[in-house]
Amino acid sequence: MDARQFLHLRLKERESHGPHVTDNEHVGLNGRIAVFITDTVGTMWCAYAFAVIALVSLPDAIKGGLATLIAWVAQTFLQLVLLSVIMVGQKVAAAASDKQALQTYNDAEALLKIQGEVHQLIQLNNSLTAEIHSVIMQKQSPATPG
Repeated sequence: MDARQFLHLRLKERESHGPHVTDNEHVGLNGRIAVFITDTVGTMWCAYAFAVIALVSLPDAIKGGLATLIAWVAQTFLQLVLLSVIMVGQKVAAAASDKQALQTYNDAEALLKIQGEVHQLIQLNNSLTAEIHSVIMQKQSPATPG
């Protein structure tokens, strides 16, 4: 298989698959369930709801003294609220990563097409150079008596 055929096959393969992004990772029932839960819990609205739930127990934590208040902050508030906030941040980072992957994919696609065109031009140049060389050699060689 020559380089041009390989390039053509590679372009067809890339066309059928497209860029690899986060959505391609959701495989199977367990994956879909995990993504559903992540998408639900990983929202700022869920973080706000968790904050409200955590604040319900704040008065009791204050009454319990400093140690109870610190335990409430660490074990209740931070765990409930930061879980959702971190998940939101991860979703934002994944979306940015997907955009970058798509841009890289499109750039590579363009470069592959340009490379194919350059390969065709090189082949044409080689063919014309060989033809010019042949004509020059015929003119330089002495005519054979016939």
